[in-house]
Amino acid sequence: MTPNALTAQQLTSRNRVLRQLFGDHHGWLLSRLRARLGCRHDADDMAAETFAQVVALPDPSCINEPRALLTTIAKRLVFATWRRRDLERAYLESLAQQPLAYEPSAEEQAQALEALSALDQILDGLSPIGRSAFLYSQLDQLTYAEIGQRLGISAPRVHQYIVKALSLCYLAMETR
Repeated sequence: MTPNALTAQQLTSRNRVLRQLFGDHHGWLLSRLRARLGCRHDADDMAAETFAQVVALPDPSCINEPRALLTTIAKRLVFATWRRRDLERAYLESLAQQPLAYEPSAEEQAQALEALSALDQILDGLSPIGRSAFLYSQLDQLTYAEIGQRLGISAPRVHQYIVKALSLCYLAMETR
């Protein structure tokens, strides 16, 4: 038996805890998400993903404050969804500004959105100003002085943001 394998008794106990957690808190979480999102379908998806993440926890019986945990997981999922939608909206607005002769295929659009989403996740550790500094540097190829002027910060501070962003990108490549 592998070290991570559960005995039948442990599995039964784990399933009991998960059923109770779901039974006691699913309706509560769903109503909170519906109120927050205003869309029953999105709320259903978020609640399902929230509980899927709880099921993936190594020991759900150690959860002392289930509603706090569920709220935290659900908020992270909601914010991630909103960020992805913002990225999609910005990408589509950018496409709309391109000459009519340029129209990427649906596959190219999906790949671009996937790449943008991956970059967004990589840069998650940066502040919004840090992200802007990095994107101005990489996409617009502005100098640190130009970036600093646009963002109202010093060129050395821009340098710090760029170094941190590049470090995050490097770490992401190393973990792949």
